[in-house]
Formats: sequence, C-alpha cells, structure tokens
Amino acid sequence: VINTTNLLDSHGDVHMKGLWKKSLSENKGIYLLQEHKQSFANIISDEVTPIAKTISWKSLGYDFEGSTQALIFDSLIGKTKYNELMFDMYLQGRVKNQSVGMQYVKVAFCVNSTDKYWQEEKENFDKYINEVANKEDAIEAGNFWAVLEAKVIEGSAVVMGSNSATPTLSVENKSEADNITSEQEEPSIDTQKVEQSLKELLNKF
Repeated sequence: VINTTNLLDSHGDVHMKGLWKKSLSENKGIYLLQEHKQSFANIISDEVTPIAKTISWKSLGYDFEGSTQALIFDSLIGKTKYNELMFDMYLQGRVKNQSVGMQYVKVAFCVNSTDKYWQEEKENFDKYINEVANKEDAIEAGNFWAVLEAKVIEGSAVVMGSNSATPTLSVENKSEADNITSEQEEPSIDTQKVEQSLKELLNKF
C-alpha cells in the first residue's frame, strides 16, 4: 500500500477518495523506489501495476469505521535485476511502510475558525471533517489540507511513512527453483510422447 485516503498524516494532509483517478489513467511508467531517491541504484521495481482500491480500515489493522481508498502497487521485484537489499527486506517481511511521491494538483485548506478572515477555509473544514478517519486529531490540530487531486510520480519503501496506514499486504515468492522444476518436467512429458509416436510408426512396418 503506497497511500491511503481519509487519514490526517504527519504533513497535515488528508488525501480524499478519487484523488489519483486522472493520474493513474495517464501515467504508465511508475517506479517502486527506495526512500524516494530517484536514481538507478534505488530502483526496486519498474514492473509495477498501480491500482486504487477501496478497502476497510479493519483489513489494514485500524479501528476506524468505514473504508479508505488504498493506492496499491502490485510489483514484481527481482533479486538481481535492481535492488538486492530491498528484495530481501520485502521477502523477510521487514517493509512496514510505503510512501507516495506526488505532485499536488487541487487542494483545499481547511481551518476550524469563526474568524471572518477564514470564512472560506471554515466552509472547507465543515465540508471535509466528517470524512477524516482520525477526526479527533484534525479537530485538535485546527486545520488540514484536503488533497482533492494529485499526480503519482513514484512509490517508495520507507522506514516510517508520514501516513502509517501503508503496510505491505502480501509477498509471493516465485523462486527460480520452481521455474527450473517446471521446465524440467515439460521436456520429460514431451519425450514420452515422441517415444510413443515412434513406436506406433514402427509398428506399421
């Protein structure tokens, strides 16, 4: 999980559902990186299928009511293709957080104030506050940015994300040993077929 919506993060942002829709339809070349470092040495995978999927907070281990829209990277990570360290970290279940590298496109500043100066921002606050899963934190802070649209640049494995509800959901180990076994079994079957065909052909003479 690269990002989840409706959660006030440590940057004061609350990503709203649907913010990635336009970006995901346009951006096809998205990387999974190590710690937001855009260098060849920090590429984890360039075989990434990004999807936005609505899932319950409970399935992510949180007690919040309702659901969130998770930005999920289904990624194929090769041991020697790019980043052997991060291959091992994922395989051992040691990547607990991910984070999105993004560009803001449309945001609304939300302020809980009765001051005339903040009238528009107060209207934003009242509009979006009930969509915030950790609502009490947003009320205590007194303000937040509702991110309505953003562009996905990349996703990264991080030690601690500004949004903590970004776990690794699952890891499937497609080992080379399994592939080798499969490749060895197929020629054996083919050989039997060829030998049987030769016997049938010889019996005709």
